[in-house]
Amino acid sequence: MLILIKGAGDLATGTAVRLHRAGFRVVMTDLARPTAVRRTVAFSQCMYDGGALVEGVQACRAADAGEARLVLQRGEVPVLCDPEAHVLRDMPFDAVVDAVMAKRNLGTAITDAPVVLALGPGFTAGVDCHGVIETMRGHDLGRLITQGAAMPNTGVPGEVGGCTEGRIIRAPASGVFEPVARIGQKVEQGEVVARVGTAEVAAQITGIVRGMLPAGLEVTAGMKAGDIDPRCEVRHCFTVSDKARAIAGGVLEGLLYFGRRAGIWSD
Repeated sequence: MLILIKGAGDLATGTAVRLHRAGFRVVMTDLARPTAVRRTVAFSQCMYDGGALVEGVQACRAADAGEARLVLQRGEVPVLCDPEAHVLRDMPFDAVVDAVMAKRNLGTAITDAPVVLALGPGFTAGVDCHGVIETMRGHDLGRLITQGAAMPNTGVPGEVGGCTEGRIIRAPASGVFEPVARIGQKVEQGEVVARVGTAEVAAQITGIVRGMLPAGLEVTAGMKAGDIDPRCEVRHCFTVSDKARAIAGGVLEGLLYFGRRAGIWSD
């Protein structure tokens, strides 16, 4: 199957890595200047650096469908600057996975491909997609929903190492973001980790910086700009998260479940 994943943040990337290893051909799209904070495990970093390597899987920025085909031939994952997913008109996709994580549908339709899946709230299985994958941490994380919707967004970050909102780094003001701490660095509670102009933001907890926006990005006050992991495992900063792996498993199940019903393959 040829799969289009809309979005290339850390959850989308975890999904892409798992699908790629399972033998699927994967194409991804994202914004010109993505805002994924977990940049070390996000193929969206291709928009800044031209390429990204996550757990041995190589991704490469592609200008158009023609370049995407060449990247696929090399056994890599092409990432296009194509937030509207115009590439759908240019390549014969068997499935679309909406992994934008916007908490609402920004234009995905159940008719976009033989199989259409979506991550998290904002979609209804059987209406604007075939299946929804639960993204809320807890008992149902990664569950394939074939009728209905995922749990609504609570606005409260999921618990990691006993911390929720306190682990999030938020922009202290609107303007140009400048990180002070780097991904993988241990910081202490109260330590300055980033600035926007003269406004500083301090760590609310002690831990390892797991994510941080790139320097020079325009941000708005209160925008998520990074996160701190209280578990203090540096390797967590450079590997796909447990949440992303669970969600990827749900996507893989959905592709097999709905792909069989669409006649893409048979038993």
